[in-house]
Amino acid sequence: MELLSTAPMLSCAAKRGAGGAGSAMAPLAGALGSWIARAVAPPPPPRRICGSPGGPPVTAPRVRLKDGRHLAYSESGVRKEDARFKVVFSHGFTGSRLDSVRPSPEVAEELGVYMVGFDRAGYGESDPNPNRSVKSAALDVEELADALGLGPKFYVIGISLGCHAVWGALKYIPERIAGAAMMAPVINYWWPGFPAELAAEVYNKQEVGDQWALRVSHHAPSILHWWMEQSWLPTSTVVAGTTPLPNKRDAEIRRNMKADGSFQKKNDLATQQGIHESYYRDMTVMFGKWEFDPMSLPKPPCPVHIWQGDEDGLVPVVLQRHLASRLSWVNYHELPGTGHFLSAVPGLGDTVLRTIFG
Repeated sequence: MELLSTAPMLSCAAKRGAGGAGSAMAPLAGALGSWIARAVAPPPPPRRICGSPGGPPVTAPRVRLKDGRHLAYSESGVRKEDARFKVVFSHGFTGSRLDSVRPSPEVAEELGVYMVGFDRAGYGESDPNPNRSVKSAALDVEELADALGLGPKFYVIGISLGCHAVWGALKYIPERIAGAAMMAPVINYWWPGFPAELAAEVYNKQEVGDQWALRVSHHAPSILHWWMEQSWLPTSTVVAGTTPLPNKRDAEIRRNMKADGSFQKKNDLATQQGIHESYYRDMTVMFGKWEFDPMSLPKPPCPVHIWQGDEDGLVPVVLQRHLASRLSWVNYHELPGTGHFLSAVPGLGDTVLRTIFG
């Protein structure tokens, strides 16, 4: 338990030159992580690559990217050839190419919306990417759109943690984006645009295991796999599916999914090429050190929308409000009495499409 006594070294308060003892501790956090990294085994290679001998079968259509990787995808809505609007979806943590905002077929048909979801790198049937980053996520979206012939401009919608690909698109390929929407986008507590005191206050309200998982993801990503696999260490309740959910609908959805086995089935499919390549790389990308702060982005040449529930137990609404207040060009939609699982909110999928395309 000696390691746990060093908790202040990895605290959120030590996140970014905010002055005081916290900023002095930040270098020690990296040093601690480096020491542990030398003492533990490196993350394992991808367990079973889809389509390889002995690996899971490839059941979905896939496109081949410039670096040789494949992305698996799933289409919905109207036929691509008949579409007025073409959308690329970026799924959330534990998600897949089948995720979407769940609009009704009638509304998608009425508006003429073609939608394509894809397994992000390392998830489902998409090849792992050992060099995953916010930028690579955005470029995967662009390459998928080009491979499918979506034209010079297309729309992007992100869900939860998958919204890092949307922020990346607004940063790295803004000229390709006709419009963007983010559904309960996960935030990074270390983004400089957040007031240090507010971010630390909200951060410290999380479960202890989640605080530690994020500390390690940010300060010592090379040991995250080792950390998460130790039963004696505090680890992520999000991965375990035990995070307290204040919203009744969210809690009921998770309870039902665990009861009927769909929760485990979803996790098994997402991580079939290895949990490190899917979940843990997600965590180190989302909560690691970004090359830019979303709150410093210039106004993009397209409309941007954010939907957020005020009873979200996974994304702090107070930080989402602050982000939206900093970006005057964001159209912020806060949903009262609503949690994190926005795709399950009756009628919201139709509202989202009508807001973007109506």
